[in-house]
Amino acid sequence: MDRSPRRLPAVLALVLFMAGLWAGAGDALARNQAAGADERRTPVVRAVQATSPSVVNITVARRDQPGVRSPFGDPFFDRFFGGFPGQRSGPSHNLGSGVIIDGAKGLVLTNAHVVAGGDDIAARLLDGREYVAELVGSDPDFDLAVLRLTDAQGLPQVAMGDSDDILIGETVIAIGNPFGYSHTVTTGVVSALNRPMTTERGAFGSFIQTDAAINPGNSGGPLLNIHGQLIGITTAIRAGAEGIGFAIPVNKAKLVVRELLDTGHVAPIWLGLFGQDVDQATARYFRLRSLSGLLVAEVHPDTPAAAADIRPGDIVLDFNGRELTGKDDYLARLFGVTRTETVTLTVLRDGQERGLTLRPQPLDRARALELVLARWGFELVDRQGGGAEVTRVRPGSAAAQLGLQPGDIIHQIGNRRLASGLDLLNAFLRNRMNNAVFMRVQRGRGLYHVRLTL
Repeated sequence: MDRSPRRLPAVLALVLFMAGLWAGAGDALARNQAAGADERRTPVVRAVQATSPSVVNITVARRDQPGVRSPFGDPFFDRFFGGFPGQRSGPSHNLGSGVIIDGAKGLVLTNAHVVAGGDDIAARLLDGREYVAELVGSDPDFDLAVLRLTDAQGLPQVAMGDSDDILIGETVIAIGNPFGYSHTVTTGVVSALNRPMTTERGAFGSFIQTDAAINPGNSGGPLLNIHGQLIGITTAIRAGAEGIGFAIPVNKAKLVVRELLDTGHVAPIWLGLFGQDVDQATARYFRLRSLSGLLVAEVHPDTPAAAADIRPGDIVLDFNGRELTGKDDYLARLFGVTRTETVTLTVLRDGQERGLTLRPQPLDRARALELVLARWGFELVDRQGGGAEVTRVRPGSAAAQLGLQPGDIIHQIGNRRLASGLDLLNAFLRNRMNNAVFMRVQRGRGLYHVRLTL
Protein backbone atom coordinates (compact mmCIF):
# COMPACT_ATOMS: atom_id res chain seq x y z
CA MET A 1 0.00 0.00 0.00
CA ASP A 2 1.20 3.46 -0.89
CA ARG A 3 1.77 5.40 2.35
CA SER A 4 3.57 8.29 0.73
CA PRO A 5 3.28 11.75 2.26
CA ARG A 6 1.58 12.90 -0.96
CA ARG A 7 -1.72 11.35 0.26
CA LEU A 8 -1.78 13.34 3.56
CA PRO A 9 -3.21 16.56 2.10
CA ALA A 10 -6.15 14.62 0.63
CA VAL A 11 -6.92 12.95 3.95
CA LEU A 12 -6.66 16.28 5.78
CA ALA A 13 -9.00 17.87 3.27
CA LEU A 14 -11.53 15.09 3.81
CA VAL A 15 -11.35 15.56 7.59
CA LEU A 16 -11.83 19.30 7.28
CA PHE A 17 -14.74 18.75 4.88
CA MET A 18 -16.49 16.40 7.30
CA ALA A 19 -15.91 18.82 10.20
CA GLY A 20 -17.55 21.53 8.12
CA LEU A 21 -20.54 19.30 7.50
CA TRP A 22 -20.89 18.59 11.24
CA ALA A 23 -20.62 22.28 12.09
CA GLY A 24 -23.21 23.13 9.47
CA ALA A 25 -25.52 20.46 10.81
CA GLY A 26 -25.10 21.89 14.31
CA ASP A 27 -25.94 25.38 13.09
CA ALA A 28 -28.97 24.06 11.23
CA LEU A 29 -30.11 22.20 14.36
CA ALA A 30 -29.75 25.38 16.44
CA ARG A 31 -31.71 27.33 13.84
CA ASN A 32 -34.42 24.66 13.76
CA GLN A 33 -34.64 24.68 17.55
CA ALA A 34 -35.00 28.45 17.57
CA ALA A 35 -37.65 28.30 14.89
CA GLY A 36 -39.43 25.55 16.82
CA ALA A 37 -39.42 27.67 19.96
CA ASP A 38 -41.08 30.48 18.01
CA GLU A 39 -43.67 28.05 16.66
CA ARG A 40 -44.40 26.78 20.18
CA ARG A 41 -44.97 30.33 21.41
CA THR A 42 -48.59 30.36 20.24
CA PRO A 43 -51.00 33.26 20.88
CA VAL A 44 -52.22 31.41 23.98
CA VAL A 45 -48.66 31.09 25.32
CA ARG A 46 -47.95 34.78 24.67
CA ALA A 47 -51.23 35.79 26.34
CA VAL A 48 -50.43 33.71 29.43
CA GLN A 49 -46.88 35.04 29.65
CA ALA A 50 -48.12 38.63 29.39
CA THR A 51 -50.99 38.29 31.86
CA SER A 52 -49.92 35.81 34.55
CA PRO A 53 -47.87 38.41 36.48
CA SER A 54 -51.08 40.42 37.07
CA VAL A 55 -53.06 37.43 38.43
CA VAL A 56 -53.08 37.08 42.21
CA ASN A 57 -53.93 34.26 44.59
CA ILE A 58 -56.19 35.52 47.36
CA THR A 59 -56.26 34.06 50.85
CA VAL A 60 -59.00 35.16 53.23
CA ALA A 61 -58.95 34.37 56.94
CA ARG A 62 -62.20 34.44 58.87
CA ARG A 63 -62.29 34.29 62.65
CA ASP A 64 -65.45 32.90 64.27
CA GLN A 65 -67.56 33.76 61.25
CA PRO A 66 -70.48 31.82 59.77
CA GLY A 67 -69.75 30.04 56.52
CA VAL A 68 -70.26 31.98 53.33
CA ARG A 69 -73.04 30.87 51.01
CA SER A 70 -73.08 31.50 47.32
CA PRO A 71 -74.68 34.76 46.13
CA PHE A 72 -76.89 32.72 43.82
CA GLY A 73 -78.80 31.13 46.70
CA ASP A 74 -78.38 27.53 45.54
CA PRO A 75 -76.44 24.91 47.55
CA PHE A 76 -74.89 23.39 44.43
CA PHE A 77 -72.88 26.57 43.86
CA ASP A 78 -71.50 26.67 47.41
CA ARG A 79 -68.59 24.27 46.88
CA PHE A 80 -67.16 26.53 44.17
CA PHE A 81 -66.93 29.47 46.53
CA GLY A 82 -63.73 28.43 48.24
CA GLY A 83 -64.90 24.93 49.09
CA PHE A 84 -66.75 25.85 52.28
CA PRO A 85 -70.39 24.84 51.83
CA GLY A 86 -73.08 25.43 54.38
CA GLN A 87 -73.08 27.47 57.56
CA ARG A 88 -70.52 26.90 60.27
CA SER A 89 -68.52 28.81 62.81
CA GLY A 90 -64.90 28.95 63.85
CA PRO A 91 -61.75 30.11 62.07
CA SER A 92 -61.43 29.33 58.38
CA HIS A 93 -59.34 30.13 55.34
CA ASN A 94 -60.70 30.70 51.88
CA LEU A 95 -58.79 30.54 48.61
CA GLY A 96 -59.71 32.48 45.51
CA SER A 97 -58.25 34.43 42.64
CA GLY A 98 -58.11 38.01 41.43
CA VAL A 99 -56.51 40.19 38.80
CA ILE A 100 -54.72 43.54 39.09
CA ILE A 101 -56.64 46.14 37.09
CA ASP A 102 -54.60 49.21 38.14
CA GLY A 103 -50.96 48.60 38.98
CA ALA A 104 -50.23 52.19 40.00
CA LYS A 105 -53.04 52.20 42.59
CA GLY A 106 -52.70 48.54 43.55
CA LEU A 107 -56.33 47.72 42.70
CA VAL A 108 -57.43 44.08 42.37
CA LEU A 109 -60.76 42.88 40.98
CA THR A 110 -62.24 39.66 42.34
CA ASN A 111 -65.57 38.08 43.32
CA ALA A 112 -67.51 39.44 46.29
CA HIS A 113 -68.06 35.96 47.70
CA VAL A 114 -64.29 35.31 47.78
CA VAL A 115 -63.75 38.06 50.37
CA ALA A 116 -67.16 38.12 52.06
CA GLY A 117 -66.84 38.25 55.84
CA GLY A 118 -63.05 38.16 55.70
CA ASP A 119 -61.04 39.52 58.61
CA ASP A 120 -57.61 39.28 56.96
CA ILE A 121 -57.08 39.32 53.20
CA ALA A 122 -53.74 38.61 51.51
CA ALA A 123 -52.76 38.51 47.85
CA ARG A 124 -49.75 36.69 46.37
CA LEU A 125 -48.29 37.47 42.93
CA LEU A 126 -46.62 35.09 40.50
CA ASP A 127 -43.17 36.44 41.45
CA GLY A 128 -43.75 35.53 45.10
CA ARG A 129 -44.52 38.99 46.44
CA GLU A 130 -47.32 39.00 48.99
CA TYR A 131 -49.38 41.96 50.20
CA VAL A 132 -52.06 42.70 52.73
CA ALA A 133 -55.24 43.73 50.91
CA GLU A 134 -57.96 46.05 52.14
CA LEU A 135 -61.53 45.95 50.86
CA VAL A 136 -62.43 49.06 48.85
CA GLY A 137 -65.98 48.02 48.00
CA SER A 138 -68.12 44.98 47.32
CA ASP A 139 -71.52 44.15 45.86
CA PRO A 140 -72.99 40.65 46.40
CA ASP A 141 -75.64 41.01 43.68
CA PHE A 142 -73.02 41.55 40.98
CA ASP A 143 -70.60 39.27 42.89
CA LEU A 144 -67.73 41.72 42.40
CA ALA A 145 -65.31 43.31 44.84
CA VAL A 146 -62.34 45.67 44.58
CA LEU A 147 -59.28 45.32 46.83
CA ARG A 148 -56.32 47.64 47.34
CA LEU A 149 -52.89 46.11 47.97
CA THR A 150 -51.19 48.08 50.73
CA ASP A 151 -47.67 49.47 50.29
CA ALA A 152 -47.41 47.93 46.82
CA GLN A 153 -45.18 49.38 44.11
CA GLY A 154 -44.18 48.40 40.60
CA LEU A 155 -47.19 46.18 40.05
CA PRO A 156 -48.20 44.81 36.64
CA GLN A 157 -51.77 45.13 35.42
CA VAL A 158 -54.00 43.29 33.01
CA ALA A 159 -54.96 44.75 29.63
CA MET A 160 -58.68 45.54 29.46
CA GLY A 161 -60.75 44.02 26.69
CA ASP A 162 -64.28 44.57 25.36
CA SER A 163 -66.90 41.97 26.27
CA ASP A 164 -69.33 43.42 23.71
CA ASP A 165 -66.93 42.24 21.00
CA ILE A 166 -66.78 38.58 22.04
CA LEU A 167 -67.38 35.91 19.41
CA ILE A 168 -69.07 32.62 20.21
CA GLY A 169 -66.49 29.92 19.52
CA GLU A 170 -63.42 32.09 20.06
CA THR A 171 -60.58 30.78 22.21
CA VAL A 172 -60.48 31.94 25.84
CA ILE A 173 -58.06 31.40 28.70
CA ALA A 174 -58.76 31.14 32.44
CA ILE A 175 -56.03 31.64 35.04
CA GLY A 176 -56.66 31.01 38.70
CA ASN A 177 -55.97 29.14 41.90
CA PRO A 178 -58.07 25.94 41.69
CA PHE A 179 -57.74 23.77 44.79
CA GLY A 180 -54.74 25.91 45.80
CA TYR A 181 -52.69 25.09 42.67
CA SER A 182 -51.19 28.50 41.98
CA HIS A 183 -51.60 30.17 38.58
CA THR A 184 -53.23 27.24 36.83
CA VAL A 185 -54.00 27.88 33.15
CA THR A 186 -56.94 26.31 31.29
CA THR A 187 -58.27 27.01 27.83
CA GLY A 188 -61.54 26.57 25.99
CA VAL A 189 -63.97 28.48 23.84
CA VAL A 190 -66.86 30.86 24.40
CA SER A 191 -69.88 28.55 24.47
CA ALA A 192 -72.63 31.20 24.72
CA LEU A 193 -73.24 34.86 25.58
CA ASN A 194 -75.86 36.65 27.68
CA ARG A 195 -76.52 33.43 29.53
CA PRO A 196 -78.71 33.73 32.65
CA MET A 197 -78.12 31.32 35.51
CA THR A 198 -81.35 29.86 36.82
CA THR A 199 -81.50 29.57 40.61
CA GLU A 200 -84.19 29.29 43.24
CA ARG A 201 -84.61 33.07 42.95
CA GLY A 202 -85.14 32.94 39.18
CA ALA A 203 -82.83 33.99 36.36
CA PHE A 204 -79.75 35.77 37.64
CA GLY A 205 -77.48 37.99 35.60
CA SER A 206 -76.16 37.75 32.05
CA PHE A 207 -72.97 35.71 31.84
CA ILE A 208 -70.34 34.51 29.41
CA GLN A 209 -70.53 30.72 29.22
CA THR A 210 -67.31 28.82 28.51
CA ASP A 211 -66.06 25.26 28.48
CA ALA A 212 -62.66 26.29 29.90
CA ALA A 213 -62.12 24.26 33.08
CA ILE A 214 -63.11 26.31 36.13
CA ASN A 215 -62.75 24.71 39.54
CA PRO A 216 -62.96 25.71 43.22
CA GLY A 217 -60.48 28.54 43.76
CA ASN A 218 -60.81 29.90 40.21
CA SER A 219 -63.47 32.32 41.41
CA GLY A 220 -62.43 35.91 40.83
CA GLY A 221 -59.74 35.07 38.29
CA PRO A 222 -59.54 36.46 34.75
CA LEU A 223 -61.07 35.12 31.58
CA LEU A 224 -58.87 36.30 28.71
CA ASN A 225 -58.96 36.37 24.93
CA ILE A 226 -55.91 35.24 22.93
CA HIS A 227 -54.56 38.81 22.96
CA GLY A 228 -54.26 38.57 26.75
CA GLN A 229 -57.07 41.07 27.29
CA LEU A 230 -59.49 40.73 30.20
CA ILE A 231 -62.98 39.94 28.92
CA GLY A 232 -64.55 38.43 32.06
CA ILE A 233 -64.23 37.49 35.72
CA THR A 234 -64.80 33.78 36.33
CA THR A 235 -67.42 33.23 38.97
CA ALA A 236 -68.94 29.74 39.18
CA ILE A 237 -69.47 26.42 37.48
CA ARG A 238 -72.56 24.29 37.45
CA ALA A 239 -72.02 21.30 39.71
CA GLY A 240 -72.66 17.95 38.06
CA ALA A 241 -72.01 19.29 34.56
CA GLU A 242 -68.94 18.88 32.38
CA GLY A 243 -67.41 21.87 30.64
CA ILE A 244 -69.88 24.54 31.76
CA GLY A 245 -68.35 27.62 33.40
CA PHE A 246 -69.45 31.21 33.73
CA ALA A 247 -67.80 34.61 33.80
CA ILE A 248 -69.05 38.13 34.45
CA PRO A 249 -68.55 40.25 31.31
CA VAL A 250 -65.79 42.81 31.79
CA ASN A 251 -67.90 45.70 30.47
CA LYS A 252 -70.38 45.06 33.27
CA ALA A 253 -67.50 44.79 35.72
CA LYS A 254 -66.12 48.18 34.61
CA LEU A 255 -69.43 49.88 35.53
CA VAL A 256 -69.55 48.15 38.89
CA VAL A 257 -65.91 49.00 39.65
CA ARG A 258 -66.59 52.67 38.93
CA GLU A 259 -69.36 52.75 41.54
CA LEU A 260 -67.37 50.72 44.07
CA LEU A 261 -64.45 53.14 43.79
CA ASP A 262 -66.75 56.17 44.09
CA THR A 263 -69.01 55.07 46.95
CA GLY A 264 -67.96 51.58 48.10
CA HIS A 265 -71.24 50.04 46.88
CA VAL A 266 -73.51 49.85 43.86
CA ALA A 267 -76.58 52.07 44.16
CA PRO A 268 -79.89 50.13 44.30
CA ILE A 269 -81.99 51.15 41.29
CA TRP A 270 -85.57 50.87 40.06
CA LEU A 271 -87.78 52.09 37.21
CA GLY A 272 -90.67 53.16 39.43
CA LEU A 273 -93.23 50.49 38.55
CA PHE A 274 -94.88 47.60 40.36
CA GLY A 275 -96.44 44.66 38.59
CA GLN A 276 -97.66 41.10 38.72
CA ASP A 277 -97.53 37.92 36.70
CA VAL A 278 -99.86 37.43 33.75
CA ASP A 279 -102.54 34.86 34.60
CA GLN A 280 -104.98 33.03 32.34
CA ALA A 281 -107.71 35.65 32.70
CA THR A 282 -105.30 38.48 31.87
CA ALA A 283 -103.93 36.59 28.88
CA ARG A 284 -107.45 36.03 27.51
CA TYR A 285 -108.43 39.66 28.06
CA PHE A 286 -105.37 41.01 26.25
CA ARG A 287 -105.43 38.18 23.68
CA LEU A 288 -101.91 37.12 24.56
CA ARG A 289 -100.41 33.97 23.12
CA SER A 290 -98.68 33.03 26.38
CA LEU A 291 -98.56 33.85 30.09
CA SER A 292 -95.21 35.61 29.74
CA GLY A 293 -94.76 39.27 30.60
CA LEU A 294 -95.28 41.68 33.49
CA LEU A 295 -98.69 43.30 34.02
CA VAL A 296 -98.06 46.84 35.34
CA ALA A 297 -100.13 47.54 38.47
CA GLU A 298 -98.65 50.83 39.74
CA VAL A 299 -96.45 53.58 38.36
CA HIS A 300 -94.97 56.09 40.78
CA PRO A 301 -94.56 59.77 39.88
CA ASP A 302 -91.16 61.28 39.14
CA THR A 303 -89.69 57.97 38.05
CA PRO A 304 -88.32 56.67 34.73
CA ALA A 305 -91.51 54.62 34.16
CA ALA A 306 -93.70 57.69 34.62
CA ALA A 307 -91.48 59.76 32.31
CA ALA A 308 -91.80 57.03 29.65
CA ASP A 309 -95.63 57.16 30.00
CA ILE A 310 -95.93 53.59 31.23
CA ARG A 311 -99.38 53.15 32.78
CA PRO A 312 -101.23 50.60 34.91
CA GLY A 313 -102.64 47.94 32.59
CA ASP A 314 -99.64 47.99 30.27
CA ILE A 315 -97.83 44.71 29.78
CA VAL A 316 -94.04 44.61 29.62
CA LEU A 317 -93.22 41.88 27.11
CA ASP A 318 -89.43 41.91 27.01
CA PHE A 319 -86.45 43.37 28.85
CA ASN A 320 -83.28 44.27 26.92
CA GLY A 321 -84.39 42.19 23.97
CA ARG A 322 -85.27 39.02 25.92
CA GLU A 323 -88.79 37.88 26.63
CA LEU A 324 -89.93 38.36 30.23
CA THR A 325 -91.38 35.32 31.96
CA GLY A 326 -92.88 37.30 34.85
CA LYS A 327 -92.24 39.59 37.81
CA ASP A 328 -89.43 37.48 39.29
CA ASP A 329 -87.65 37.51 35.95
CA TYR A 330 -88.11 41.29 35.73
CA LEU A 331 -86.64 41.86 39.21
CA ALA A 332 -83.70 39.52 38.61
CA ARG A 333 -82.76 41.27 35.38
CA LEU A 334 -83.12 44.71 36.91
CA PHE A 335 -80.71 43.66 39.65
CA GLY A 336 -78.12 43.10 36.91
CA VAL A 337 -78.28 46.75 35.78
CA THR A 338 -76.37 49.75 37.14
CA ARG A 339 -77.55 53.34 37.27
CA THR A 340 -75.28 54.33 34.38
CA GLU A 341 -76.87 51.89 31.94
CA THR A 342 -80.07 52.08 29.92
CA VAL A 343 -82.88 49.55 29.79
CA THR A 344 -85.00 48.75 26.74
CA LEU A 345 -88.57 47.53 27.23
CA THR A 346 -91.27 46.43 24.82
CA VAL A 347 -94.64 47.49 26.23
CA LEU A 348 -98.06 46.37 25.00
CA ARG A 349 -101.05 48.74 25.23
CA ASP A 350 -104.36 48.45 23.37
CA GLY A 351 -102.90 45.82 21.08
CA GLN A 352 -99.98 48.04 20.07
CA GLU A 353 -96.36 47.40 21.01
CA ARG A 354 -94.00 50.25 21.89
CA GLY A 355 -90.26 50.11 22.29
CA LEU A 356 -88.99 52.26 25.18
CA THR A 357 -85.55 53.17 26.47
CA LEU A 358 -85.25 54.11 30.15
CA ARG A 359 -82.39 55.00 32.45
CA PRO A 360 -82.84 53.47 35.91
CA GLN A 361 -83.16 55.70 38.94
CA PRO A 362 -81.37 55.14 42.25
CA LEU A 363 -83.84 54.42 45.04
CA ASP A 364 -82.96 56.59 48.03
CA ARG A 365 -83.58 55.52 51.59
CA ALA A 366 -86.30 58.10 52.32
CA ARG A 367 -88.43 56.94 49.41
CA ALA A 368 -87.83 53.27 50.24
CA LEU A 369 -89.04 53.83 53.81
CA GLU A 370 -92.16 55.55 52.49
CA LEU A 371 -92.86 52.58 50.24
CA VAL A 372 -92.25 50.08 53.06
CA LEU A 373 -94.81 51.93 55.19
CA ALA A 374 -97.31 52.17 52.33
CA ARG A 375 -97.01 48.57 51.11
CA TRP A 376 -95.96 46.57 54.16
CA GLY A 377 -97.27 48.81 56.93
CA PHE A 378 -94.34 49.58 59.23
CA GLU A 379 -91.51 52.03 59.74
CA LEU A 380 -87.92 51.09 60.49
CA VAL A 381 -84.73 52.66 61.78
CA ASP A 382 -81.22 51.24 61.55
CA ARG A 383 -79.86 49.60 64.64
CA GLN A 384 -76.31 49.37 65.92
CA GLY A 385 -74.97 45.87 65.48
CA GLY A 386 -77.26 44.92 62.60
CA GLY A 387 -80.94 44.57 62.00
CA ALA A 388 -83.59 47.31 61.83
CA GLU A 389 -86.00 48.27 64.60
CA VAL A 390 -89.72 48.69 64.02
CA THR A 391 -90.78 52.14 65.27
CA ARG A 392 -94.35 52.30 63.97
CA VAL A 393 -97.01 49.91 62.67
CA ARG A 394 -99.82 51.36 60.55
CA PRO A 395 -103.26 50.23 61.79
CA GLY A 396 -105.05 47.85 59.43
CA SER A 397 -101.88 47.11 57.46
CA ALA A 398 -100.38 43.73 56.65
CA ALA A 399 -97.83 44.30 59.42
CA ALA A 400 -100.62 45.01 61.94
CA GLN A 401 -102.48 41.86 60.90
CA LEU A 402 -99.27 39.88 61.33
CA GLY A 403 -98.87 41.29 64.83
CA LEU A 404 -95.65 43.29 64.45
CA GLN A 405 -95.06 45.78 67.26
CA PRO A 406 -92.79 48.77 67.81
CA GLY A 407 -89.54 47.51 69.29
CA ASP A 408 -89.45 44.35 67.19
CA ILE A 409 -86.12 43.89 65.40
CA ILE A 410 -86.11 42.63 61.81
CA HIS A 411 -82.90 40.77 61.01
CA GLN A 412 -83.75 39.40 57.58
CA ILE A 413 -86.18 40.10 54.73
CA GLY A 414 -86.35 37.33 52.16
CA ASN A 415 -82.76 36.21 51.47
CA ARG A 416 -81.25 39.50 52.60
CA ARG A 417 -79.80 39.94 56.08
CA LEU A 418 -80.11 43.52 57.31
CA ALA A 419 -76.58 44.53 58.28
CA SER A 420 -76.95 48.10 57.00
CA GLY A 421 -79.44 50.54 55.55
CA LEU A 422 -78.30 49.52 52.08
CA ASP A 423 -79.45 45.98 52.79
CA LEU A 424 -82.93 47.27 53.57
CA LEU A 425 -83.11 49.02 50.19
CA ASN A 426 -82.03 45.90 48.34
CA ALA A 427 -84.34 43.67 50.38
CA PHE A 428 -87.32 45.90 49.61
CA LEU A 429 -86.46 46.11 45.92
CA ARG A 430 -86.13 42.35 45.62
CA ASN A 431 -89.37 41.56 47.49
CA ARG A 432 -91.57 44.54 46.68
CA MET A 433 -93.81 42.71 44.19
CA ASN A 434 -94.28 39.55 46.24
CA ASN A 435 -97.64 38.58 47.68
CA ALA A 436 -95.86 37.19 50.74
CA VAL A 437 -92.61 38.30 52.37
CA PHE A 438 -90.68 36.04 54.74
CA MET A 439 -88.87 37.78 57.59
CA ARG A 440 -86.79 36.86 60.61
CA VAL A 441 -87.96 38.92 63.58
CA GLN A 442 -86.61 39.24 67.10
CA ARG A 443 -88.90 40.09 70.01
CA GLY A 444 -87.13 40.16 73.33
CA ARG A 445 -84.91 37.09 73.39
CA GLY A 446 -87.04 35.16 70.95
CA LEU A 447 -86.23 34.85 67.24
CA TYR A 448 -89.09 34.03 64.89
CA HIS A 449 -89.53 33.30 61.20
CA VAL A 450 -92.74 34.99 60.03
CA ARG A 451 -94.65 35.45 56.80
CA LEU A 452 -96.03 38.88 55.93
CA THR A 453 -99.01 38.31 53.62
CA LEU A 454 -100.00 41.23 51.38
